[in-house]
Amino acid sequence: MIRTLGGKIYKIRPVDGFASQLSSAVVILGNSLLGGPVSTTQVVSGAILGVGAGTRANKVRWGVAQEIAMAWLFTIPATALFAAGLYWLLGLIIH
Repeated sequence: MIRTLGGKIYKIRPVDGFASQLSSAVVILGNSLLGGPVSTTQVVSGAILGVGAGTRANKVRWGVAQEIAMAWLFTIPATALFAAGLYWLLGLIIH
């Protein structure tokens, strides 16, 4: 994950890393204080995309960002279906 975020999406410099980590910390802390769910991986990925786009949008490898977004799009429903199936199966075994 670090290799993908730090080099494949956008070549991060130290100042970019600082900006993305600071903004990620603010978003994660804010959501934690408000009690909202948050994915730290998605927040950090979004921050790196933001830093890259803010610096120079054509330096961001948008294809890699699209692959990550597609993985999130499929992973969340797949995990929900797997959890529902496991819950159903355990219900059959236990009862």
